[in-house]
Amino acid sequence: MIRVELLKLARRPRSWVAIALLCLLPIVVAIFVAVTHVAPPPGQGPALLSAVLSSGSLFPAAALAIVLPVFLPISVAVVAGDAIAGEASSGMLRYLLARPVGRTRLLVAKLVALIAYVLVAVVAVAVTSYVTGILLFGDKPPAALSSGSLSTSGVIANSLSGTGMTPADVLLRTAGAVAFIAVSMLGVGAIALFLSTLTDSALGAALGALAALIASGVLVALNSAASISPYLPTRYWLSWIDFFRQPILWRDIDRGFAIQAVYVVVFLGAAWANFASKDVTS
Repeated sequence: MIRVELLKLARRPRSWVAIALLCLLPIVVAIFVAVTHVAPPPGQGPALLSAVLSSGSLFPAAALAIVLPVFLPISVAVVAGDAIAGEASSGMLRYLLARPVGRTRLLVAKLVALIAYVLVAVVAVAVTSYVTGILLFGDKPPAALSSGSLSTSGVIANSLSGTGMTPADVLLRTAGAVAFIAVSMLGVGAIALFLSTLTDSALGAALGALAALIASGVLVALNSAASISPYLPTRYWLSWIDFFRQPILWRDIDRGFAIQAVYVVVFLGAAWANFASKDVTS
């Protein structure tokens, strides 16, 4: 069943079109920056974008910052929202369950396909942006971010400083950022997958997940909501930037992993509980 779902995902042109668009946006940004040699000053624009003029090996981090706030969550929400609701709306869900395939097994297969999509999307953005950065900006070893170079909101506030990073350092830190962002997107996928078991509309499930993320982002920005901010799904999304500090600051990274793990467990459990007892009529 898992193999079937992976093949189904791989054979859908929209999956690859979405990933291609995710990779294309940072490339377009890199071309503009390389041609004009004008990047946003520290504290403005995507994190680390102002640093790539001196070292293209940092561009994967800038690319991830470009796609993370909007485009990557939309892509993940659409795929997860279509997992169950898409099968129901097309009439295939009833036939799938008529076979000797348990509902839990089907849900696990959908989850594995979603995890594969998230990993492929994030890694594809990182790899293509690394190649683009090296070609356009060179591979001079970059300086690490000092502990005071980011504001509490996760956006660069001051100039780059601190010790240099070797290519191996950049690779390891980028891998950590990729893992953190992938786990964060699994939180998005878990919410959308749960909503997908509640409705026959894939679009409705995706929009519901995105609405939850938008609400979370608004509440995180409100001082009056500070008491609940640490528990919101988007609160620590930008904490991956701490991998590029010297030394790495683990406090918000650990909290980000923990809060996403909670959302994944809770919403996947809710999805299983609802889907296992759902009366499938379509």
